[in-house]
Amino acid sequence: MQFEIFTDAVTDLETECLILAIAPEGKLSPSALEVDAKSGGYLSDIAADHNGKAGETLLLHKVPGIKAKRVVLMGVGKQEDRTDRTQRKVIVAGMGQIKALKLSNAVFALDHMESNDEDLYRQIRHNTEWASAELYQYDTTKSKKADELALESLAFRVDEADAELAEYSIADGSAIANGVTTARELGNLPGNICTPTYLSEIAIALDAECDKLTTTVLEEDEMAELGMFSLLSVGEGSIQPSKLIVMEYKGGEEGDKPHVLVGKGITFDTGGISLKPGAKMDEMKFDMCGAASVIGAMESLTEMALPINVVAIVASAENMPSSKATKPGDIVTTMSGQTVEILNTDAEGRLVLCDALTYAERFEPATVVDVATLTGACIVALGHHTAGLLSNNDELADSLLAAGDFAADRAWRLPIGEEYQEQLDSNFADIANIGGPAAGTITAACFLARFTEKFAWAHLDIAGVAWNSNGKAKGSTGRCVPLLCQHLLNQVDEGEEEQEGCGHDH
Repeated sequence: MQFEIFTDAVTDLETECLILAIAPEGKLSPSALEVDAKSGGYLSDIAADHNGKAGETLLLHKVPGIKAKRVVLMGVGKQEDRTDRTQRKVIVAGMGQIKALKLSNAVFALDHMESNDEDLYRQIRHNTEWASAELYQYDTTKSKKADELALESLAFRVDEADAELAEYSIADGSAIANGVTTARELGNLPGNICTPTYLSEIAIALDAECDKLTTTVLEEDEMAELGMFSLLSVGEGSIQPSKLIVMEYKGGEEGDKPHVLVGKGITFDTGGISLKPGAKMDEMKFDMCGAASVIGAMESLTEMALPINVVAIVASAENMPSSKATKPGDIVTTMSGQTVEILNTDAEGRLVLCDALTYAERFEPATVVDVATLTGACIVALGHHTAGLLSNNDELADSLLAAGDFAADRAWRLPIGEEYQEQLDSNFADIANIGGPAAGTITAACFLARFTEKFAWAHLDIAGVAWNSNGKAKGSTGRCVPLLCQHLLNQVDEGEEEQEGCGHDH
């Protein structure tokens, strides 16, 4: 499916469906007024039948005087209420009509009334991403495949002066959307398919598609030689071999320090010997969504061909109970040389991430961001809308928060003070892998902070935002691919001193 930009007059657009904006009290958008004038007042005659609420639709056939076969009057709500959330509701409603009618093409001509966003690049990029999200269908493991979508092209109508910027916007939006789709697909696959080996194969396949990307997979014996006994301890109980997947993208100048992304890739988490309750354990196939978002972001990065150096590290294992599994009370030595007392084998994400973070040192990184479905405590603190952010560097933290706001993939910063470190004290090792029930998200990050003293680091806990648990919406969300992509786009903008908010001239 292709995204396009049209600058033609709306009355001349040959399309199966033209989507126009209407506000409360029958207030038609400029494009809708053009159609109304051409049709002899057809729209204004029926505007009173529309409340103008955001996402409310009215389908019209054979509107006289125009070339479009159908018109959808799309409510955009009151001007003061037009937020990112409203914008997404409008796009979702429009895509609902397009799919229900099985259209092959359609045009959104909303005159930028879907939100109050003054940044046209941002607005159209979000429209592109959110429209794409509505086209995703999971059927990989179903015997009956989903009906192939008829939609071949989707367009946004803009003024001629804005066309070049809009083209950049849909290019970036499409790339980010593709990364989100990959992350969702990986997250939705069952643990018997999406194993650590499978993740490594996906990374190798991406390497084959991009000359600037090189993927290396470290096997268990190689990790043992490096002293990664914390990471290796997690997979001891599984027949599936653990993997450390390293993806190096060299789009910047030689010698430029890379930005590193680290993903937790626990492809299934039973909790190990500290076995989880059976209820909802099926959802633990999603425990590799941090890895999925990092791989998805790398796919988007290669498609955008950003002039920047980036390294992605995925620490992947399967956490299973068996006679060989790590036990509570066991002590392991990390790659850094620090020893860890494993009080709970279900706190395994930090055990794989800590060795991956130490491994990141060899790249002399400009920044390091790790992404993980790390703690249930983050869901208690922030629910299912906002990711948790913790960092040892204020500049990096502020940059990520701004990136999340721009990408509408938001995070909220939590403290990581030294006083919390005391909860990780151990009588038998340098550090315990849990700090008790209080401040669980913070103490998990405090654990990781012990391995990040040599670089600017931030941790994103996406436990609450990585998947939906409800009914037909159950499944992976693809977050936080948009945030990570915007983080990388911002590094490009800062490096090239481009105009703020757009100018992504890749």
